[in-house]
Amino acid sequence: MTVSHRATPCLPALFREGLERHARRVREDWDGRHVLHGMPPRPGAVMVNSNDYLALARHPRIVKAMTQTLTTDGNDTLMSGAFLNGDHPQLRLEADLARHMGAPAGILCQSGWAANTGLLQALAEPGTPVYIDVLAHMSLWEGARIAGAVLHRFRHNDTAHLRRRIADHGPGIILVDSIYSTDGSVCPLDQVAELAEKNGCVLIVDESHSLGTHGDLGEGMTASAGLSGRVHFQTASLSKAFAGRAGFIAACEEAFTSYFKMRSHPAVFSSTLLPHDIAGLNETLAVVREDTWRRTRLTEVAAHARDELTAAGLDLHASDSHILSLVAGDERQTIMLRDALEHRGVFGSVFCPPATPRTRSLVRLSLHTDLTDAQVAHLVKSCLDCFQP
Repeated sequence: MTVSHRATPCLPALFREGLERHARRVREDWDGRHVLHGMPPRPGAVMVNSNDYLALARHPRIVKAMTQTLTTDGNDTLMSGAFLNGDHPQLRLEADLARHMGAPAGILCQSGWAANTGLLQALAEPGTPVYIDVLAHMSLWEGARIAGAVLHRFRHNDTAHLRRRIADHGPGIILVDSIYSTDGSVCPLDQVAELAEKNGCVLIVDESHSLGTHGDLGEGMTASAGLSGRVHFQTASLSKAFAGRAGFIAACEEAFTSYFKMRSHPAVFSSTLLPHDIAGLNETLAVVREDTWRRTRLTEVAAHARDELTAAGLDLHASDSHILSLVAGDERQTIMLRDALEHRGVFGSVFCPPATPRTRSLVRLSLHTDLTDAQVAHLVKSCLDCFQP
């Protein structure tokens, strides 16, 4: 048999515009470097570029549960979640997570993105008014677009603006994050819930960055504030404090779960989670509930870092959580800030378009339980050194 060695085909000119635009971006805006790829960390570096807020990624109980299940069950469940029934481990975990978040029912999805896009696609109809905070996660925006809903953005955490939007366009769906991922600011959930009730709106709260980190048992902001009965849906990526790979929807009624699994395209057309994922998340839920010291430590670390930085005059853009945002400006300025921090041994995450506006690119610092007092002090000093005139 003769193997042909024809050249790899290139995209036709009609489809090359995006590639060429990206090449110009690298060449002109990034000076030939990659905005997301800095220097390799040295031993002892302060790593604040992960969403593993409770430092559970290598927890021995969780790793053991996953490896044992992988050995015994392999990749046994390669089917849509719509087929699961009876006393299946995933269905038990869905019920346990729902109880943890104060909800009647729950649905596990392949990711937080699939949870949000699938929920909006299943819930909204073409033309449904959707009111979305301008800083809400992109998956919520995308879900509304997929559904053909009419998007009405409102200013960040501005409930007066939200009220006027609803008055103009009528009842619909309100989309907010409990903690916003780009700047660590916190949603006024009680005020938003009151607006939803008074105006006959459905309220969806993305709990990705507060599930596990907030509440006495890590139940998240909605439940810890006593608002579970006033929020129709709580969603979450379990790749943050739960250090796994899945998404979750806490639903206001049991009947919605069957409807979702037959209606949501990510649920219908994707395989469900694998047995070792379920085993790991099940053990993670137990650890999150038991190890209350992890939340206490995270709260202490975050409060200390925020207090020190704001007292020195650094603008943290209303962060009231374990996420700190250092806004640099355009992408070239953000590369310079990233490099300055990394030269001082502090490694955060760069956020730039499409995650931010072009002139508000930033370095995000994701604080976590494992940070020592000395590391926090070094982080604070490094940030202040970078912003000194």
